[in-house]
Amino acid sequence: MIECSSLAGTPQSPLPDTTTPRVTIIPAKLDLAETVTKRQLRVAAYCRVSTDDEEQLTSYEAQQTFYTDKIMNTPDWSMAGIFADRGITGTQARKRPEFLRMIRKCRQKKIDVILVKSISRFARNTVDCLNYVRTLRELGIAVIFEKENINTLETDSEMLITLMGAFAQAESESMSANVKWGRRQAMREGKVSIQYHNLYAYERGEDGKPKIIPEQAEVVRRIFDLFLSGCSLRQIQEVLETEEIPNVSGKTGWSTGTIRGILKNEKYCGDVLMQKTYVADCISKKVVRNTGQLPMVLIENHHDPIVSRDTLQAVQAELSRRSGTRAASQKTAPTGQSRYSSKYALTGNLICGECGTPYRRCVWTAGGTKRSVWRCISRLDYGKKYCHESPTIHEAPLQAAILAAINSVASDRDTLTSHITHAFRMEFRTPTTALSLGDIDRRMQALNEEFQALFAKARQESGYTAYAAEFQRINDEVTKLKQLQTQLMEQQKTDAVARERIHTANQALSSVPAILTEWDESIIRQLIDTVKIVDECRILVTLKGGIEVEQELPK
Repeated sequence: MIECSSLAGTPQSPLPDTTTPRVTIIPAKLDLAETVTKRQLRVAAYCRVSTDDEEQLTSYEAQQTFYTDKIMNTPDWSMAGIFADRGITGTQARKRPEFLRMIRKCRQKKIDVILVKSISRFARNTVDCLNYVRTLRELGIAVIFEKENINTLETDSEMLITLMGAFAQAESESMSANVKWGRRQAMREGKVSIQYHNLYAYERGEDGKPKIIPEQAEVVRRIFDLFLSGCSLRQIQEVLETEEIPNVSGKTGWSTGTIRGILKNEKYCGDVLMQKTYVADCISKKVVRNTGQLPMVLIENHHDPIVSRDTLQAVQAELSRRSGTRAASQKTAPTGQSRYSSKYALTGNLICGECGTPYRRCVWTAGGTKRSVWRCISRLDYGKKYCHESPTIHEAPLQAAILAAINSVASDRDTLTSHITHAFRMEFRTPTTALSLGDIDRRMQALNEEFQALFAKARQESGYTAYAAEFQRINDEVTKLKQLQTQLMEQQKTDAVARERIHTANQALSSVPAILTEWDESIIRQLIDTVKIVDECRILVTLKGGIEVEQELPK
């Protein structure tokens, strides 16, 4: 055992001090710079011409040859590539594949210096020019613009690039304005430019004007006829594809967009409407539909038509009517818009007598048997919350009752034709007027009732003077309505759309047999305006023209 007293007299070594920092100086190797081998700069060149003209192609080849010789003949440089875009815009970098490939190589650290003839060759968009210059500067890559004698790694280069880039962009905008002016001037002089590769049923003729392709023209006429007979765009597409009719590219596939484009194209009636679209600006090159921002130029009777102008205008009116269809229920169509349906003639025309909501066709399956019925959309979507007693109507007896109602008045064909013609005339309106002739008649009747009620009230109170302002207001509105009525009746005499609708209706009636024995959706659609469900045993059929027939439903 060791005693503590013997340890106390033994001397101990001191502990190292870890709290004081220690500084060590490493001397420089002065001969290191002399031992490092100087690396050659990897230099690339960018060339661009904006058109495929022979003169610019010569410049394009010359730029490539010049920069190849310059890089290869400089001892301190090595070739990193010649990047060249030919016949491509300088306002949008995303449309220049060689330029983008060069930028990718820069990000991969494969390029040290880029040679460019001028700032306008690099970019004619100030924002793009500065963005790419700054990106390359952050990567330590210099862009040398030879014409302006600018190196982007120098401190004062950005201000010069901004000014020169702005000048280049302004030059592009000036050239774009000149081109637009030239094209618009050519339009006013009647010079037409037509893209035939997208135009169905026409080809360029020997005189430079559209020449009809007979077999395709028959397809166009059929498309117009099917649409006016009530077919939807989807149904027309199915007909064309089922019969394997080739489209403009020779394939058998059709789209509803292509069919809509044919129906809206004025060229099929021999006219040409120019400047339907325009380019917003020369930088974004975004194509915008012209809805009145710029004047349009219409050249009538420019070439041989395939359909009549009246037919084309009738189709435009029908397109507008279908696109303006409102949904019966906000639950299934929150936007309020409804898609046109031509499969069933009663869709949108079979109305609930209790709440006024259209009926919808449903298929019930019971015991393996399917039955088609029509039910109020309000009852389907909301139960009995808004419509309490609307009946469910079976389709077969409903169709039989409607046929019976039509047959009861079809014997007097002349009277029915007169009523339908009158109905079309009463619904006539112009694009500048919100009221039709029927609207005017209804408003004048309402004003007459308001006048009679006001007159009776004033006579009872023995004070006509107190109501003088109201009498004057009614009189002024009636006067304006009569003037508008006269104006519409005059315009109606020469309106092509109204004539075409009346002609189509009369044709439909002429093709209807004296007695209808079978349900035909297209014929019913031409004859029926609305069918109101009075109760589970009765319906009220309103024909086009205003003739109303109450009919019992067969049990």
